[in-house]
Amino acid sequence: MANKLYVAGTEPRTGKSAVVLGLMELLTRNIKKVAFFRPLVDISESPEAMDNTISLIRHHYHLDYDYDEMYAYTVNEANQMISMGKTEELHEGILAKFNKLAEKADFVLCEGIELEGATASFDFDINVEISNNLGCPVMLVAGGRMKTIDELIQSIKVYYESLHDRSCDVVGTIVNRADPLMAERIKTRLVEGKIGQGVQHFSVIPNNENLGNPSMGEVARLLNAEILYGEENLTRHVRGFTIAAMQLRNLLDRIEYGALVITPGDRSDVILACLAAVESATMPNISGIMLTGGLVPEAPIQKVIEGFHNSIPIIAVNENTFQAAIRVDNIHATITPDNTRKITQALAVFERHIDMEALSDKIIKTKTTIVTPKMFESRLLQRAKSNKQHIVLPEGEDDRILKAAEILLRRDVVELTILGRRDMINERIKNLGLHLEKANFIEPRLADEFEDYVNTYYELRKAKGMTRDGARDIMADLNFFGTMMIYKGHADGMVSGAIHTTAATIRPAFQFIKTKPGCSLVSSVFLMCLNDRVLAYGDCAVNPDPTAEQLAEIAISSAQTAALFGIKPLVAMLSYSSGNSGKGQQVEKVRAATDMAKERAVAMYPGLEIEGPIQYDAAVDPGVARTKMPDSKVAGKATVFVFPDLNTGNNTYKAVQRSAGAVAVGPILQGLKKPVNDLSRGCLVPDIVNTVAMTAVQAQAEAEQLAKSA
Repeated sequence: MANKLYVAGTEPRTGKSAVVLGLMELLTRNIKKVAFFRPLVDISESPEAMDNTISLIRHHYHLDYDYDEMYAYTVNEANQMISMGKTEELHEGILAKFNKLAEKADFVLCEGIELEGATASFDFDINVEISNNLGCPVMLVAGGRMKTIDELIQSIKVYYESLHDRSCDVVGTIVNRADPLMAERIKTRLVEGKIGQGVQHFSVIPNNENLGNPSMGEVARLLNAEILYGEENLTRHVRGFTIAAMQLRNLLDRIEYGALVITPGDRSDVILACLAAVESATMPNISGIMLTGGLVPEAPIQKVIEGFHNSIPIIAVNENTFQAAIRVDNIHATITPDNTRKITQALAVFERHIDMEALSDKIIKTKTTIVTPKMFESRLLQRAKSNKQHIVLPEGEDDRILKAAEILLRRDVVELTILGRRDMINERIKNLGLHLEKANFIEPRLADEFEDYVNTYYELRKAKGMTRDGARDIMADLNFFGTMMIYKGHADGMVSGAIHTTAATIRPAFQFIKTKPGCSLVSSVFLMCLNDRVLAYGDCAVNPDPTAEQLAEIAISSAQTAALFGIKPLVAMLSYSSGNSGKGQQVEKVRAATDMAKERAVAMYPGLEIEGPIQYDAAVDPGVARTKMPDSKVAGKATVFVFPDLNTGNNTYKAVQRSAGAVAVGPILQGLKKPVNDLSRGCLVPDIVNTVAMTAVQAQAEAEQLAKSA
């Protein structure tokens, strides 16, 4: 396996950190233990400062390495060693630090140094020496901004020739921040130009203004500004700035979308006018306000500001207006660990323009069979976006749903319809500074389909005493409307439960989606992402005390769900005894369920291995399995665990989740004709993203099955 890669920029400000983020995403999907290493870090602003890229990668990918393990020296330390004639000692120290980290990992991604103000030749020389000493193949990141195609191609050729002369193994080049109109021509010229030795990987990523623009949080941090208001909205991007020194009638004409308005702190008229413009539906939405001169609004003005609904960031600096504007203009945007929106956008841009499979084949020679939580989640999103499905989210007035929707749409995972009161949703979107232009919004009672849905529901339920007026009231319910969208073929699946109970979420599905052929009940599965594998637990959420027949059905359904999400099913029917060692009503129920499940598997899942009754330790631990059930094909290797009742299953999954630090994904409902999944009311934004992706994968499977039977 190619267990290391060195990423080097051809010049400063190539957007290399965004490329590193994308490469980490690719690597963590396929490799269990990925480490990140920077030989040198430039933290000259203070000894206590931390390298932003290390902090970003370490935080976002939950790397279990200390910060100090992930770099060798600061730039100041390296310069001192070089000036003292200790260059060899410098490289020996870098290699020793790298090797120590590499012992703990399966793959190490290294990022080379870029020094502002340093000569290109110095950067090149030190990166070449380091990569050669570490034995790393090199991936070049070339800056395409403000260059003609000929200039860019010539620059890359020079680097390839120099690297070849220095015996560097170059695996390819990613041109970043290229002119979008020239991206395809650049790639064609690179491929046809036969640059480099052997088969090279070439990719071109067009320039994205949002990634190159700083956030309000970055502006505040870099200018050491005081944050007066809007701390929750510091992720807004600053696309430019406007100095507000003129009268209001002239200022309002100059306000542009994403602008930072810079004004003296005693200009209350400008502050209030900007806040009023933000509230207005006819004015561009600015990113924030910077108050200069060390002045802040007086108490009466502060009271007015606090009454505005849209709390845009207002920050204050001590410099005068002109000095503050110069400093803002010189800010170099970065992707900080706390800016999840920019991280999501960077990954979306990378995946949109990079052939992930081809790049993976180039830098990874073999792939591990071990699956970590991050690998599972990344593959889940990739699976969902491979054949986009239309998912409805009935809880559009909840901030978590809207934030998750932005992530899903930015990464092009699904198509979304969001239900709720449109005025309330619009207000939340504006307050949160989200971009949901690609989503479809529906307020049920105002929808064109409402009367059709009412009539359909009435016809389905009139035999049970439903009236048209009753149907109209029920169809105004968000979950019923969303479920009817699925029934009518206007959506492929639904995810709810962030603010609704499980019963309220799945009751409509029970009424008219119904179970699929061969299923008599709806059950659930949790996918438990452990440190090195993913297991399926069923049923831990729906059926309190299933019969033997129901347990058998849950076993088959759980095996099918596991297989759908890439888990080879080996089914353990759990009990408090293994094999023939115990007796009792509960054991006999599991024994009967095992026999029934094996019979069902012959027709529904040929070749499925099922063992039971079996204790959890015998099912999961090879050592215990050799003692208790040495002849079993499942014992010690089980991947699907079927619990005898809800009490046992629910407590077990929560115990494993808390004590083992497992990521519990689900519950995934199984057995319905169309996928409807339930969220926990305590769910986080990543939980919603994963559940929507799972629902999309289920919808893909249902569509494929329908196509086969047609």
